[in-house]
This record gives sequence, C-alpha cells and structure tokens, in this order.
Amino acid sequence: MSEPIDQQSEETAPQPSRRIVLALGAAAASTVVTIRPALAQTAGSVLNCEIPVPAPQAAGSYIAQDGSLVAPGTAGAVPPLSRPLTGEEVKVMLRGGPTPAGIDAQSAQAYANYIRRLQAGMSGFTCYASLQMPR
Repeated sequence: MSEPIDQQSEETAPQPSRRIVLALGAAAASTVVTIRPALAQTAGSVLNCEIPVPAPQAAGSYIAQDGSLVAPGTAGAVPPLSRPLTGEEVKVMLRGGPTPAGIDAQSAQAYANYIRRLQAGMSGFTCYASLQMPR
C-alpha cells in the first residue's frame, strides 16, 4: 500500500537552504529598523496636528457647554478660539490635564466637548481620530 499523497508531497517538497533563511531574516530585520523611525515620526506629527474650535465654516459661532455651536451671546456659551489647538494640547485636555495657556477651565470643558462631537468630514476630525488610536 502506498503512503497518502500529503506525506509524499512533504517528503519531496524542496527545503529552503540556509542561505535563503538567512536572507529572509536579514530582510525582516531591516524592515523593523525602517518602520520604527516612521512610527516615531507619525506619533510626533499626530501631536502637532491642529484642531480649529470651531471649524472655519462655523467661524463666529460660540460653543455651548455641551460642545454644540450656538449664536453669539447665548447664555453660558464661550467664544471661539482665536487659534487652533494642537494635538498635544487636545490630548492633555481630554485626559483632564491642565488647560492650554490662556484658556479658563469652563471654556476648556466646552472646547473638549466640541472636539468629542467632531465627525468625519469636519475640520480637525482626522487629528482627533489620530489621538484616539492606541500607541
């Protein structure tokens, strides 16, 4: 009786040479060395991205404490920021850390709630989504 085809093909299959195995190992090592700096650069660029509060198309709108956009003069609403927030500032602010320079705690809370409400297609969403990615 002959052996099953599976065993027969395993025995006759060519085995990789030591040279091929070493070449594959070297290629994998150089890939790791190449990717690590790219990941570090990506992490740095995420912290330098910017989120305008509010988005340019809503310029002039105030931000309510729940993060929604409201008309200027609405009770409890805070004025828009004169500059965009950096990814680093947003990351610290969303984790309950100190507020960015020149921003009081009440305004920072409204801005954080606005940022949490960002959706795809809105200015600053890509930056915010990048900050949510685990490192």
